[in-house]
Amino acid sequence: MSSINLRTLFSLTFLCFVVLLTASITLLISNKSSSDIEAEIGDSIAGIAYQMADKLDFFMWSRYSEVELVSEMNLFKESTNLEEIRNVMNQLNDSIPSFSWIGLTDEQGNIKAATDDLLVNESIAKRPVFKEAIEQPFVGDVHEAVMLAELLPNPTGEPLEFVDISFPIYDDKNQFKGVLATHLSWSWSKEIERTIIKPYKSSLDHARKMDVFIIRPGDQQIILGPENLIGTTAPELLISEDNWKVVTWPDGEKYVTGYSTSDGYLTYPGLDWRILVRVPVEQAFISVTHLQEYILLVGVFSAVLFAILGWMIAGKIADPLHEISRAANKLKKGENVEIPHFRLIKDLDILSFSLREMVKTIIQTKSELGEMKRLAHKDSLTGLPNRIALYSYINHKLENESLNERYLFLFLDLDGFKDINDTYGHQAGDHLLKVVSSRLQELVKTEGLAARLGGDEFILMKKSTTMNSTKEGEVIGQSIIAAINRPISLNEETEVIIRCSVGGAIWPDYSIEPDEVIQLADEALYVSKNKGKNQFTFYTK
Repeated sequence: MSSINLRTLFSLTFLCFVVLLTASITLLISNKSSSDIEAEIGDSIAGIAYQMADKLDFFMWSRYSEVELVSEMNLFKESTNLEEIRNVMNQLNDSIPSFSWIGLTDEQGNIKAATDDLLVNESIAKRPVFKEAIEQPFVGDVHEAVMLAELLPNPTGEPLEFVDISFPIYDDKNQFKGVLATHLSWSWSKEIERTIIKPYKSSLDHARKMDVFIIRPGDQQIILGPENLIGTTAPELLISEDNWKVVTWPDGEKYVTGYSTSDGYLTYPGLDWRILVRVPVEQAFISVTHLQEYILLVGVFSAVLFAILGWMIAGKIADPLHEISRAANKLKKGENVEIPHFRLIKDLDILSFSLREMVKTIIQTKSELGEMKRLAHKDSLTGLPNRIALYSYINHKLENESLNERYLFLFLDLDGFKDINDTYGHQAGDHLLKVVSSRLQELVKTEGLAARLGGDEFILMKKSTTMNSTKEGEVIGQSIIAAINRPISLNEETEVIIRCSVGGAIWPDYSIEPDEVIQLADEALYVSKNKGKNQFTFYTK
């Protein structure tokens, strides 16, 4: 019966041991790190959908407000100087090309004046843009052109599509005088899509095959997306309350799909469009694949290295080797132990030290991945938590919170910050933002969260500790204003005072949805600005 020598036996045994140890630790770190990174990527894709919805609503609110403002002009209420009315509408059309057509009707729906005199003396009495706006403002969903299809320029040859905005016109005696009707070209939505997606596609590997969809409620028709899918019906399985998930689409491919809803902005009521952003799974999680390959490579390299070391040591190592094996088995089971370090025997000293360093390297790799995750939640300029960190904090705090508890959401931005940038330069503006952030951080300390949303916008979230949450919020709001209003030194010679406007809302008194509470706090902030700025206002129903 043949036998193998101690060196060969030890080498083979040691190789198996290192492979098992490396595989166990690698599998543990890989699975945990991969799931964390996948969640970060999914949240970032959902964040893109949220940005698209936010920009759509902001654009529509801007156009809605402009039409409302024009409809309130005395010139349109009197409707006597049609030439001047026509000039105003043409100027608005020139300034904002998204307005493909603007027209003013009389009480019966006959067009009296319009941009480029299109459809003048024609009747739109049966069109929704007139009928729906007789008593209140009207916003119509995307539709193809009917009366203007042959009249407006169309270099692409594609069907013209519009979104309608119209307002009733009343004279000083509150008598209905007609409707100010507008058609917005739907092409602006594609430009918004490009402005949002382009920076992601150029900087992120997982965004290079990204598609954006806008889905109309009701019939679930896709009104923006890849050309071959526009006009088709979105599958019901895509509609979810989750902000992202992996979905198998009708083409049989799996996509990481982020989700958001366009639900209006300030006075603009919104059209409840659903925004979907999808990226193929293999593209979205490519960084996860690279991480797994890297960890596997480290494991293979470590196994080969220690197999060679095992072949080189064949002396008096049996007992120390058993101790190392026992420690490794405990480590594999998740126990917090260290590999024994043997200093008396040089070969064992090298082996035990190498094993300890290998474990330290793998743990350090996990720590570095945790640091990457922390940086992804941190605003690079001020060091405050960013929007991603804010929503992570909200989910953690409110997920299992009793509705008997109260949380204060305080939304603020700086008054006159642009003037600081214009007068003293962006470096001074960055310094001011850092000082403001430091003061906000002092206000919350460990009892809440202060986050920077972007630009000069910040939000504070604190748990109410008194029975009178409104009074407590007012005290905190005034404390914020007092802290921000303290002089700030930009350099040895220059000292400035910055003001801020603050709006507040309470969860869950106003809504159980944190997003809605933040929106209400934002609306209260604008009330503070309208009242003269540097004030605090609570949202009131």
